[in-house]
Amino acid sequence: MAKTKLLFITHEMSPFLELSKISEITRQLPQAMQDKGFEIRILMPRFGNINERRNRLHEVIRLSGMNIIIDDNDNPLIIKVASIPSARMQVYFLDNEEYFQRKHVFRDGNNKFFADNDERAIFFCKGALETVKKLGWSPEVVHCHGRMTSLVPVYLKTTYKDDPTFKNAKVVYSVYNDEFSETLNADFSRKAIMGGMTAEHTEVFKDADSNALHKGAITYSDAVVFGDAEANDEVVKFVKESQKPSLAYEDTSDYENYYNFYEEISSEDLVSLA
Repeated sequence: MAKTKLLFITHEMSPFLELSKISEITRQLPQAMQDKGFEIRILMPRFGNINERRNRLHEVIRLSGMNIIIDDNDNPLIIKVASIPSARMQVYFLDNEEYFQRKHVFRDGNNKFFADNDERAIFFCKGALETVKKLGWSPEVVHCHGRMTSLVPVYLKTTYKDDPTFKNAKVVYSVYNDEFSETLNADFSRKAIMGGMTAEHTEVFKDADSNALHKGAITYSDAVVFGDAEANDEVVKFVKESQKPSLAYEDTSDYENYYNFYEEISSEDLVSLA
């Protein structure tokens, strides 16, 4: 029997970048699922403070060379890869000089929120899906971790819904307390629109704050996971009202609950509200 293919998309992962609890889960969970027989791929941005030499990143020429269009501008996408030998896992890094080659991740040295954090998220989400297409690898489950991945579900349910690579993929979104007090650029929901989409598809993202990103991702996901013990009350209420399958937070090391959840959603014909 073929292995279930499981794609992880995240903005951080240990040991490459450790900002929050997300990095710990995205390091341990893929390995736990691989040990249980799943086939794994992991994608994350190559932020400038990730040391290429120490982590032995190298460019994957056959995957690089694409351009990601944002607001009518072409942005080159470079793909790099690194291995975690102890886990026999490879991690693909999405790089772009303008968006990611900085010493800091989401704020500058004076703790000022980067003005283009909206475009960086759009670039990453679009680039992640194009990279998977170029890999020629069709996941059964796409698990998005944290708000930087929040556009992936809407893209999968609109622009990519008939794409052979993602046609049968179920989308899971993990909600974390990775909130920010600022809002993204006011044009975020407009800039995020891709082919086959209208302004209506991104309306839920319009407020461009943390809650809007979570709500947008939840709206287009097939299932939701709570990655933190505490979650924003408004977001928790939104999940409950959506009536989507959800997995409560559980402090565990074997991730058996995730295994059962993936098996359940990948085998069921879940009805999407998208």
